[in-house]
Amino acid sequence: MTPSKPTRITWLGHATALVQTPAGANILIDPFIAQNPKYPKDFSLPSKIHAILLTHGHGDHISDVVQVAKKHGSSVVAIYELADYVARKGAENTIGMNLGGSVQLEDVMASMVDARHSAGAQDEQGTHYTGVAAGFVLTIAEGPVLYHAGDTAVFGDMELIRDLYRPSIAMLPIGGHYTMGPKEAALAVRFIAPKVVLPIHFGTFPPLKGTPEQLAAQVDPGVKVVNWKPGEVYEA
Repeated sequence: MTPSKPTRITWLGHATALVQTPAGANILIDPFIAQNPKYPKDFSLPSKIHAILLTHGHGDHISDVVQVAKKHGSSVVAIYELADYVARKGAENTIGMNLGGSVQLEDVMASMVDARHSAGAQDEQGTHYTGVAAGFVLTIAEGPVLYHAGDTAVFGDMELIRDLYRPSIAMLPIGGHYTMGPKEAALAVRFIAPKVVLPIHFGTFPPLKGTPEQLAAQVDPGVKVVNWKPGEVYEA
């Protein structure tokens, strides 16, 4: 019996991640590319990106969504108001959803879950209401359950995410200042109970001072905290 292909998770700096599934689906989360100082400049996205997931409307999470969606033939999945906003900016195929909902994307069931963060989008016209911040749980056929927390503080209802979805891999912001730092993320790990933590949203800008080493020192030794660099791949 041929073993299933692994799920590949490539960190592209800040909160941007590319998830490639055993069946060949490519899912990009929070595309921040052109102005992202940590984006690996020699990295080329796959020619086809089946879906782009947006956790909230801040520019360091959505700035390249329209260009990427058009070039790579992607559906854009976001909370309803943000999906409407990026559609008006030129995204041609959007899927608006809301907290607690799920949508099937190729071999992935994407469930939108709570996050605690502000969420407006800004352009030359000012700041726009684009719904609330969210995270995504990706239940991958023949693969792991992956949780991308988006930008968030720690909150007690992360235990509900654990009880409902049982994610084995959690992508958690650890930089501090705008999101959780290592101390708060360590409590989030206790609430979520993943086997593996992939730290994100650290080191991009000077205020984001938290590090994977600081997080690893505060979690149970049985939890693997991956100390990775932009462009590196974790396989599961």
